[in-house]
Amino acid sequence: MKKFFTQRKLNIIFSVVSILLMWLVWIIAYYCVGNDYIVPSFSDTAVSLWYLLGSGEFWTAFALTFLRTLEAFAISFLLASALTALSAFSKTAKVMIKPVMSFLRTVPTLAIILLLLIWTNAKVAPVIVTVLVLFPMIYSQMLSAVEGIDGGLIQMAELYKIPKKERLFKIYLPLVSPAVFSQTGANVSLGLKVMISAEVLASTFRSLGGMMQSARGFLEIPRLAALTLVAVLLGLALDIAFSQLKRINYKWAGKGND
Repeated sequence: MKKFFTQRKLNIIFSVVSILLMWLVWIIAYYCVGNDYIVPSFSDTAVSLWYLLGSGEFWTAFALTFLRTLEAFAISFLLASALTALSAFSKTAKVMIKPVMSFLRTVPTLAIILLLLIWTNAKVAPVIVTVLVLFPMIYSQMLSAVEGIDGGLIQMAELYKIPKKERLFKIYLPLVSPAVFSQTGANVSLGLKVMISAEVLASTFRSLGGMMQSARGFLEIPRLAALTLVAVLLGLALDIAFSQLKRINYKWAGKGND
């Protein structure tokens, strides 16, 4: 226990040192470049961030971007779960799904956004783009976790003719969920980055990406840097928050193995 807390303290110290180093690089870059339109000062960025936090427009944009990100992740997760379950019980389905996932992983994001802006609107397009990025990735993670299950356990379930529904909820899900949910924080953080990028390209009204596009258009570089800082901090917060799901799933996995 003492060793654990010592390592935990060291991790905190190393994290703080890493943040300070990044802050130092920012300061050095600012003085080396000497141009506020290329690298804004930290103080100007901090002032812009303070004004943002006191703005109702910012919080509305923040909430809508966050909700779109969660919506896209939820859709991706549900689709990936359904297709993974199908692939686990049907080799034919698995073979048929594989080229579809390969296609989705290689589709240019910019081209998709341009097409979606014609077919839909600036609010819907970023959600669809984020789903197209997250969905195949989550499916691959889930399928890898399923394929990592002990083959002897699956053969035993087939030998004793355990119903597929019972296999799904008592074997597959408890064993797969820890590996899958350990990636949830990183997936949601990636979804946030994709969402904001898509909002920038689509000039989505009332969104963090839309505010970034507006700040760039008016050359409000400190404001743009402040919005970028918000996106980074939100991504880190989501990663940390969703990492707590691992504890819940370890307990579930333990019950599933009992």
